[in-house]
Amino acid sequence: MPLAAGGDRIELMQTFVRIVEAGSLSAAAAQLGTTQPTVSRRLQMLERAFGLKLLQRSTHVMKLTEDGQRCYAHAKDLLENWLAIEADLRGARDEPRGRLRVVVPHAFGQDQLIAPLTEYLRRHPGVSVEWLLHDRRPDFLAEGIDCAIQVGEIEDDAVIAIRLAEVPRIVVAAPGLWGDGEPPLHPEALAVLPWLALQTYYREEVLLLREADGVRSRFAIQPRMYTDSLYALRNAALVGLGACVVSAWVVAEDIARGRLVHLLPEWHAPPLPVHLVYPPARHYPAKLKVFNELVRAHMPTLAGMHRPSVASAGLE
Repeated sequence: MPLAAGGDRIELMQTFVRIVEAGSLSAAAAQLGTTQPTVSRRLQMLERAFGLKLLQRSTHVMKLTEDGQRCYAHAKDLLENWLAIEADLRGARDEPRGRLRVVVPHAFGQDQLIAPLTEYLRRHPGVSVEWLLHDRRPDFLAEGIDCAIQVGEIEDDAVIAIRLAEVPRIVVAAPGLWGDGEPPLHPEALAVLPWLALQTYYREEVLLLREADGVRSRFAIQPRMYTDSLYALRNAALVGLGACVVSAWVVAEDIARGRLVHLLPEWHAPPLPVHLVYPPARHYPAKLKVFNELVRAHMPTLAGMHRPSVASAGLE
């Protein structure tokens, strides 16, 4: 039985690749924006067309047959070549379209990044965005993620990481946390305060740098509370549970209104880099290229952000 003609062949191959990389028919259906029966039907059509069993499925396990492994390798090459042909023929006229799946940090994704997201969607009506709030590192292939915005250093050599900006970090506390009198004047005096920890970036130790000359001060802390949420950290500081190192942008209004005090303003914690991260490929769709260009332009201009100290290349 020959394969269906034209675009149907590409669709069947795309579905098969997505099933393999997502790990299940239901996950593939969710990522493709369709139903599990539709995905199952496409798989059956592909298997009937080749007269081969491509996947072995049981209640809890799905794995490729030997024929399925060969089909997957060929399908990946076919799809990448097809995308390259489209890109070459359309050239600069290629208009972003389809769905872009982006993983963003909880705090950034709810606040700072909404402005560039809004502009992206307004400029490109042919694109929809799945905006996923996670602070963890995504599995791009298994989850069908196009790109992620991540705060902190990227240690995975298997991904492309574009440095977008840096997040200044400062020490804050509720007024009077230190007792009567003036706020502490030296880093060593901070060590005796009750502390809160943003465990993603610091736990039992704080490092501060003096703005004027880069002198370092490092001291141990015993946090009363650990959290992986920037907003939970801020709220705990507001009610006086402890001092904390926090991204400057999230507490700017609290400091202006006197709800929090910026301690040792001549000192700061090392800034956190912000990266756009995506898997390597021979071809990148217009929806991702344009998103990359837009966030690179916007990120350093957002309130509380600094331009990156290390330049990065963009998508090619």
